[in-house]
Amino acid sequence: MILGRVPNCAERQALAPDPELAGIQGRSWPVEASFPGGALDWGSCSSDFGVRAVCGRLGELGLVMRIARFTDGISTRFGRMTDDLLRLEVLAADPLFEEADPTGEVVKLADVRLLAPVANPSKIVAIGKNYADHIKEFDSATPEEPIIFLKPTTSLIGPGDSIVLPTWTEHVDHEVELAVVIKSRAKDVPVEEVDEVIHGYTVANDISARDIQKRDGQWARAKGFDTACPLGPWIVVDPELDIENLRVTAAVNGQIKQSESTAQMINSVRELVSFVSRAFTLLPGDVVLTGTPAGVSRIDDGDVVAVSVEGIGTLSNPVTRVAR
Repeated sequence: MILGRVPNCAERQALAPDPELAGIQGRSWPVEASFPGGALDWGSCSSDFGVRAVCGRLGELGLVMRIARFTDGISTRFGRMTDDLLRLEVLAADPLFEEADPTGEVVKLADVRLLAPVANPSKIVAIGKNYADHIKEFDSATPEEPIIFLKPTTSLIGPGDSIVLPTWTEHVDHEVELAVVIKSRAKDVPVEEVDEVIHGYTVANDISARDIQKRDGQWARAKGFDTACPLGPWIVVDPELDIENLRVTAAVNGQIKQSESTAQMINSVRELVSFVSRAFTLLPGDVVLTGTPAGVSRIDDGDVVAVSVEGIGTLSNPVTRVAR
């Protein structure tokens, strides 16, 4: 069951015919079609559907959108990264929730600070033990079903923000993960319809106090403390992204610690989202983390952790420890 789903291009065309949307089918667009000023222009459908419509058209053309949330020190806004990843085309609103036409303003990435790309998710749902090699490195058993746990929204931080190690733990690990951002309210979603409720993908680091995880016997404190969920650098909207075969990588101070393909997941991304939707009603902006491969390692004060997902980007965070 998909509730409040954004109509696809064909459905929008039937509901509100638009010459530009109608003309896209069967047309051969040049490779250089891009924003702004390319063969495909923002304004052609922004009057009715804003960036949501543009996202659909980009999917048909095989193009990619990277939606970022940022601050200039005065206000928080949303923008689309330019193809060179050096500038942001400012949007009028968060395209996840409302029409978000370009304002015409373009800012340099160097002049702003990127934030976690999701402003205020109702929940961050994470999955444990979803890579066989990660299970082996902890000499654990493969679960019969995906293990679900929640990370509070207060654990969420963005690119460049510090991972702050609490005083009550002596061993904290990094865990690189592909993260899914939900776009519409959904419950009991069949696997074959999961793509219809996904807004896009980003990169997460499931920071884990390993000693506390073992001691507590459940994971709320160990994986839910403040700053334990770095997310970013942006949301990639790309229906052609092969989420079943992406390289996920983690490095500490430039040294590679984790490197594996999402093809090695025990449960696929679509299977996980479907499974989670049977437990919780997913709301727009909710985030689903999909598990981490082997190679997790300890991080400490002064380290810099960089986690990457192929086709999406790299999220980097320094590590500090609370003074005892």
